[in-house]
Amino acid sequence: MPVVNYTQYCHMLDNAKQNKFAYPAINISSSETINAALLAFKEANSDGIIQVSTGGAKFASGLGIGSMVKGAIGLAVYTHLMAEEYDVNIALHTDHCHPEYVESFLLPLVEETRKRRAAGQPNLFSSHMYDGSALPMQENIAQSKRIMAACVANELILEIETGVVGGEEDGHDTSGVAAEKLYTTPEDMVLAAREIGSMGRFLLAATFGNVHGVYKPGNVKLKPSILQDGQAAVARALGEDSRLDLVFHGGSGSELQDIHESLQYGVIKMNVDTDTQYAYSRPIVDHVLKNYDGMLKIEGEVGNKKVYDPRSYGKKAERNMADRIMQACDALRSTGTSLGRNI
Repeated sequence: MPVVNYTQYCHMLDNAKQNKFAYPAINISSSETINAALLAFKEANSDGIIQVSTGGAKFASGLGIGSMVKGAIGLAVYTHLMAEEYDVNIALHTDHCHPEYVESFLLPLVEETRKRRAAGQPNLFSSHMYDGSALPMQENIAQSKRIMAACVANELILEIETGVVGGEEDGHDTSGVAAEKLYTTPEDMVLAAREIGSMGRFLLAATFGNVHGVYKPGNVKLKPSILQDGQAAVARALGEDSRLDLVFHGGSGSELQDIHESLQYGVIKMNVDTDTQYAYSRPIVDHVLKNYDGMLKIEGEVGNKKVYDPRSYGKKAERNMADRIMQACDALRSTGTSLGRNI
């Protein structure tokens, strides 16, 4: 089915919120990783979110171009084309745009959607993320409101972040951030709900000890009760209907019980990147090691085209990444929840 429009995306989010599950939001950087995500969502019978970061978009444009915007557009167009062949609903999202890239990445993509809408075409993306969490809260909210206005005008959903997700992702390192910044306060959540929620639908990445990167299970200490307290504060201040649509970042190494608890407090989207990167790369390494002689032309030999053809290991990588995404669907309880053509 085509990539969802604004109304359909809202139905997806409502379905998750009402039934207490979350969509895996899969970071992609190539046609192969898009294919893996689409395959996984189809086989899990789960609607889902495909997203691209600034770094992933720049990579996708190639060494000869190195353009975040061109790469993001290329990935989005490919996703639109391929999603039509699947019977699940897909939302397209951009991930973690930090303040320094708003003018060179996020807003040009909003403008691309505006142009397409004016020509009677569907939105390029379904939603965008602005990550102003490193800024003072008032400055973060002010900038978020400016971007939100552009999104609302083009039927786009905006995701913002309050608090800071620890660790490093896509070259952005927050390991030196003060510990208290790793936890969103109830006051922050109420402010975001009041200021941004009054403008339209948005997603909030509220932090509760999340850390980007690679960790063994149990090494990341989450406090899901922070989300519960924040939602209660929002309900008291603004009413039950103002409870937030929350996003879980930095889930690698999280205990399943913490993930499930977060679903009870309004998490409806969870970013998945580190684990799927490994899942994609692991079978390639295995293929190379098992076929070392065939992969190389050495000592006058010609190698084995059947094993150095990128398709031979690319299919294995796609399959393994899809399997890992299906595990995420199970963990987040989105398996079997697709709204299909009833959206």
